[in-house]
Amino acid sequence: MRPLFNYIDRPSPVHRLTGAAKLVSMLLWTLAAMTTYDTRLLALLAVGGVALFAAARLRIADVSFLFGFILVFMVLNNLLVFLFAPEHGVSIYGTRHVLFSLGGRWVVTKEQLFYHLNLLLKYCAMIPVVMAFICTTQPSEFAASLNRIGVKYTVAYSVALALRYIPDVQRDYHEISQAQQARGIEMSRKESLIKRLKSASAILIPLILSSMDRIEVISNAMELRGFGKNKKRSWYMARPFTAGDVLAMILCALLFAAALILNRLNGGRFYNPFV
Repeated sequence: MRPLFNYIDRPSPVHRLTGAAKLVSMLLWTLAAMTTYDTRLLALLAVGGVALFAAARLRIADVSFLFGFILVFMVLNNLLVFLFAPEHGVSIYGTRHVLFSLGGRWVVTKEQLFYHLNLLLKYCAMIPVVMAFICTTQPSEFAASLNRIGVKYTVAYSVALALRYIPDVQRDYHEISQAQQARGIEMSRKESLIKRLKSASAILIPLILSSMDRIEVISNAMELRGFGKNKKRSWYMARPFTAGDVLAMILCALLFAAALILNRLNGGRFYNPFV
């Protein structure tokens, strides 16, 4: 069972960047993609995101579960937008070019398809970058990065513990599930979804109890070591910035600046090719 939010140690230029630089770059990149609907910039960010994912030497199989979940969410999002607002693109771009009708109020227009294209480009621009950051940054280095940009170190360490804990919870769930199936509880696809959900309760209770026990052990160990007593702490995984880190942050800052400039030039967030 492949763990979620798992650090994948591979030699790549993305892995060599410090955690703080990757965090700042990811935030600037995602802000650039979120603040504009300019198709030209979104297409550039989407191509750059896929190239960055490949440069990190990651594969779709490494994030197959997350990729599948996001793909389903992306399809549902676009479908629901069309079902509930089939002419939302018309209201945005101010023109109406009908391609064909599906019956009733559901009319397919160029403007609506162009709006959906921008939504898809937004996903393609952000998802590869976020996945690359998650898979190439160690939790301890991520905590040091949060602390470096001003987050209180107790909060940063809690985030790191949560990231480390997710694979452990997933592994415990898998082990408990196999143990319960060995006792006769059917969890395979042969049973209906409702029966499988009922059987999952036999897994959740032991999982919650084991998780609470692990939390108590970790909290006691941290308390015995005086965690949180001082206002500052040192970080074993912290690294100084390199030229590559500075270059990555400058590039992402320029992309964010380009998004703001395009919003001003376009008279809003949307690039309108229909006028």
